[in-house]
Amino acid sequence: MKKYTSLEKAWILYDVGNSAFTLLVSTIIPIYFNYLAEEAGLSSVTYLAYWGYAASVATLAVAFIGPVFGAVADTKNYKKPVFLATLLVGVIGCVAMGIAATWLSFLVIFVIAKIGYSSSLVFYDSMLHDVTEKDRLDDVSSQGYAWGYIGSCIPFIVSLGIVLGAGSLGISMRTAMGISFLIVAVWWFLATTPLLRKYRQIHYVEKEPGMVSESFGRLWRTLKELAKDRKILIFLVAYFFYIDGVYTIIDMATAYGTALGLDTTGLLLALLVTQIVAFPSAIAFGKLTKKYPSANLITVCILAYTGIAIFALFMESQFQFWILAVCVGLFQGGIQALSRSHFAKLIPPEKSGEYFGLLDICGKGASFIGTTLVGVVSQLTGSTNLGVSVLAVVFVAGLFLFRLSVRRMRA
Repeated sequence: MKKYTSLEKAWILYDVGNSAFTLLVSTIIPIYFNYLAEEAGLSSVTYLAYWGYAASVATLAVAFIGPVFGAVADTKNYKKPVFLATLLVGVIGCVAMGIAATWLSFLVIFVIAKIGYSSSLVFYDSMLHDVTEKDRLDDVSSQGYAWGYIGSCIPFIVSLGIVLGAGSLGISMRTAMGISFLIVAVWWFLATTPLLRKYRQIHYVEKEPGMVSESFGRLWRTLKELAKDRKILIFLVAYFFYIDGVYTIIDMATAYGTALGLDTTGLLLALLVTQIVAFPSAIAFGKLTKKYPSANLITVCILAYTGIAIFALFMESQFQFWILAVCVGLFQGGIQALSRSHFAKLIPPEKSGEYFGLLDICGKGASFIGTTLVGVVSQLTGSTNLGVSVLAVVFVAGLFLFRLSVRRMRA
């Protein structure tokens, strides 16, 4: 395989930037929210539920924004400006979280930042056809996730050192968190600048009068076309279920462990191990597509996640959380990267913004089901273990539908 181009590297580098925010959301942010919530007298079960509800609000908002703005971004020369706007919402929101004084204001700002972050990924993913060739989609997509996992560890380790060493540094927890949010925001923005300089929109639709109304019209026509294209439609429904479980685990992993009463330092180190394990694993899955169909590899990942959700039912110790973290790391990059490139092969490149917006509805936009399920079941039963283990049902449904979509593709 030929070396990666400068444009491919710039695209991969954005994963390094935005993944720092992803890691912050799955580790330090929920712990800090727990700190603010405890100051206000909230119980651990209530804290977990509110965190789940906030994540649900953010993903529902992106479910609406993604396809509409995606259709706009497909217009000639519009993808980069729309991408930049959502990037700035996420970066500025990340900085603002360090200023929030109460758990409620923190949660509101978090929702806004998460919307900016998630929306930027819709346009970032849709750039894949513009930055590489069709036979390199799996590999480049996997490289993005892989380097995102390992690269995000740098600002995370620095931030973790500041937070855990706040007392020794003579600063308060709030000040330490504010510095951490600033570090991640700067890292995120700087890692994006090469892509902003190099990216050019190759696949597009021509600008027409009434661009916004025309974008809605294109989106509506695409939705009607989906009813006829069963291979894409069934894949989207399958993705709706299985990736919902994946993102719920990412969003709520630390919140779950904290609610179980596990040691904070151990939790953070275990999740750091997840990132380190995911680096070679994601690259390996990309290389394996040269020997095995990506559909078969995605199936393996879904089965593994089903087992992970069932294992969560019996988890009680920090050692078990470490096992869970390693298992997640082995399959997280593979299922995300290969699903992205698998979908890119199915869709028309000039409508990638629209289609990836729809994919986001069925992914991050659909993860409100998982986060809400975890929150509701945890509150009703008083057990966080039962709340997380219910995700196994979501993975089984996704697996059945995914295999059905594969049969449609081969028919």
